[in-house]
This record gives sequence, structure tokens and C-alpha cells, in this order.
Amino acid sequence: MSDPKDARPTLPGLYARGAAEGVTGIEIAAAVISVIWVVISGWYFLGLPESEGGPLRFLLALMVIVMPVALIWVAALAIRAARIMRSESARLQAAIDAIRQAYVAQAQSGKGQPPHPMLIKRLDDIAGAQKNLESTLAMLGGIRQGGQPGALPAPDGTEGDDQPALSLGTPAEALQPPLPNADYIRALHFPETAEDEEGFAALRRALKDRGTAKLIQAAQDVLTLMSQDGIYMDDLRPDLARPETWRAFAQGERGRPIASLGGVRDRSSLALAAGRMKQDPIFRDAAHHFLRRFDTSFSSFEPGASDEEISAFAMTRTARAFMLLGRVAGTFD
Repeated sequence: MSDPKDARPTLPGLYARGAAEGVTGIEIAAAVISVIWVVISGWYFLGLPESEGGPLRFLLALMVIVMPVALIWVAALAIRAARIMRSESARLQAAIDAIRQAYVAQAQSGKGQPPHPMLIKRLDDIAGAQKNLESTLAMLGGIRQGGQPGALPAPDGTEGDDQPALSLGTPAEALQPPLPNADYIRALHFPETAEDEEGFAALRRALKDRGTAKLIQAAQDVLTLMSQDGIYMDDLRPDLARPETWRAFAQGERGRPIASLGGVRDRSSLALAAGRMKQDPIFRDAAHHFLRRFDTSFSSFEPGASDEEISAFAMTRTARAFMLLGRVAGTFD
């Protein structure tokens, strides 16, 4: 029986080391310089009269000859290590790109076969960092409830839309102070790392606002789903639209007049998201729900936001997800 490892996909040239490193030009140059230095410095000290230097003559000669040679080789090894690190980094990036391209090609083939297990494993490994962040968010911010994927606790601890009313009929959230725009923007970008105290503090404050909490839940759902396909908002570099275009969107404009909002040009991410939208009803429902929540929340945020705040909002991970999914869903057509 053949070894299952033989069935893994072939990525030519990605993991092969090529020829052994052996002696490189760096070592040759270091050796030549060392020999030249030893010859010159040795000739100099051998030419000195015996009377010069006294008892420290040997120690002085040793320091002058040996220490520069040692420094030369330290520099040579440092340069070689830097080259190896750059090579490993390029090899890793090439591997990731090849995996994504293979997955995109399979998704575009339209044949519906499941991706190769090795591709799934590689993509799952890459998604590990975001899943760890999701776990931290669940622990510190209460984004998800146990046993109910995608459920976000209401700010007062109850579920769904049933909010307790005060004795005179005033909703509990009416007593909450308005969420500052800076916290709104920072929360929708989500914390950078598990140590991002400022990001978690803004997220906790945003979760107390009912409308923003719903958008955070919807954004977290689509970000998690897209990470399963290796789509990360930090990898996207969208063309940013002017604040006037964002304001037009908030005021109900749709189609070509706001087409510049769909600034995401990454073809592999667009292809993966489009394929998932067609084939996965759960992803499709989550994406449309997110787009509706984004529309409602941003329409409330825009009137009180300055142009600088809108530009900062456009750089958040939530806004990038909107640009990507909006293009896939045809919002800007």
C-alpha cells in the first residue's frame, strides 16, 4: 500500500532547499580578507626589532592579528544568517501564495469537489492566529455565548431583542451615554493582539451600545467565516474612497455613484468570497446580514462624524469586510 504522504499536492520548488549551502561568496570573501590581514599584520610585527614592545609584544601582536579576524567572521556569519532568514521568509510567502492560488483554482473550477485535505490543513494553520483572537474576545468581551455560535449577549445580559424596560417604559439602553466616535471606530477594527488593552476597552464600551453590538456580532461572524478560506482583512490594501462618497452611501445612494467604496482589488480574495457566496448558504446569509447591519449602523454614525473620523472608519477591518462583500454582493453595481 502506498504511503498517504505520497498523495499530498506538489508545490514545485517551494519547500526544496536546492543545493546545499556549503561555502558561499560571503565565506570566501571573509577568508580572503582574513588572510590578507594576517599576512600584513604578521609581516609588520615580524619586522619590528626585538627591543620594541617589551613583555607585552606577544599579547599586542595576538590582539592586533586575531581580534580583527574574529570580527570579520562574526560579520560574515551575521550576513549569512540574514540571507538565510530572508530566503526562508520568501519561501514561506511563496508557499502561502501557492496554497491560496491552488484553492482559488479549485473554487473557480465549479466542479464542487472538496479541497485536498492538505490544503485545508495549511489554511487552518494560517487561520489559527485569528481563531486565538476570537477565543480571547469571547473571554474578555463576551462576543459569543457558549453553545450558540454567533449569538451576541445583549449589553444588559439578556438575549435577543427583549430588552428590560424601566417602570415608566424607558428602555435600559436609553440611560447609556452615547458611544464616542473614537470607541466606535476602534471597536470595529477589533483588538490587534491579546495584549491590546486599549482595543479591548473600546470593544467592551461598544458592546454596551445595542446597535453597535449587533454590527460587531455580524462582523465577527463574517470575519471568522472568511478566515476559513484564508481571507484576512489585514492582507487587503483597498483604494480608499472620499468621505463624501461614504456620506452619500449613508444617505441612501447605491450603485455606480458609490462604486469607489468597493476599493478591494485582491482577485484571490474576491474569487474565494464569490465562490463561497454561491455555494455556502450559511456564508451567504451571514454576509447579507452583515451588509444590512453595516448599512444601519453607519447611517446612524455618519451625521455626527467628521471627515477625518469617516476616513479612519474606512480603514477598520469591518469596513474592509464591507468593501469586499459589497463587491461580491453587487452593492456597487
